[in-house]
Amino acid sequence: MAQAWRCSGLRWSADGGPALVWDGGRRSALTWGKRVAFGVAPAAEGGVRRCAGARGHVCPSAAVVPGRSTGARCEECARLDRAHSVAADTLAGDPRPYRVYLAWFGPGMTKAGITAVERGPARLLEQGAVCFSWLGTGPLMAARRTEELLRAALGVPDRIPYVRKRAVRALLPRGEEERAAELARLHAQAVALDGWPESLEREPFRPVDHVRVFGLGSLPPAVGEVSELVAGGAVSGELVAAAGPDLHLATAAGVVVLDTRLLTGWPLLPVQGRELSVPVRKYGAVEDAVVQEGLF
Repeated sequence: MAQAWRCSGLRWSADGGPALVWDGGRRSALTWGKRVAFGVAPAAEGGVRRCAGARGHVCPSAAVVPGRSTGARCEECARLDRAHSVAADTLAGDPRPYRVYLAWFGPGMTKAGITAVERGPARLLEQGAVCFSWLGTGPLMAARRTEELLRAALGVPDRIPYVRKRAVRALLPRGEEERAAELARLHAQAVALDGWPESLEREPFRPVDHVRVFGLGSLPPAVGEVSELVAGGAVSGELVAAAGPDLHLATAAGVVVLDTRLLTGWPLLPVQGRELSVPVRKYGAVEDAVVQEGLF
């Protein structure tokens, strides 16, 4: 049996683009047109998905986790990971400065969020934000209070499901100004609100567009998305776009979206063919996804 590799996820850098990261730190840079191909080890040869651990620590029980889980963690490791995240509000003493942002993923899909200043735009790339603008900078708790103010006053959520983001990527407005129009309106409303913490410095509207970074300019509509990996299954296709954790792969059946979070925890092997032998959720329409039974 060939050496199996374990993927720890897709990482973005503002200047280097997307790359798959493997246990041990090795990176596989991803460029448009590159063939992405791998197989999952058969069950008889160790093809089992195991917990990815938390915060750089190996799962003590090497627990088996479901194929459809995007977190790839057992309950205990998921609890540990959550307890040390900014989203859990357990890091109130974090001295680092934070930024509040508005991110746009498509018509009617804008969210508010926060990220550490030192991370730059990495958080927005990881989420697949088509365009975004900073709103303000300040201490963590001031940024958190502002995020909550925006959600209540503007009706913008702090999360948007990936299935909704994927559904509109091939149908985005062509012009940058048109893509930024909804952000501009919400940004103006946001900075005019009363109740901003005094320690948070407001920032002007400067939209950043990621369509070229993600390769979405001429993206064909996807016919479906991989719903899970399975022991003995394989994925192969040419990379035509990437956004957030998603790879858009051109296969014999059309463009299929692979959420790279589904790779974590599986032992993966190189393959030579052009096979797509994992369950795929077929899109019945742009707005909706219909579960397909069996293989695509």
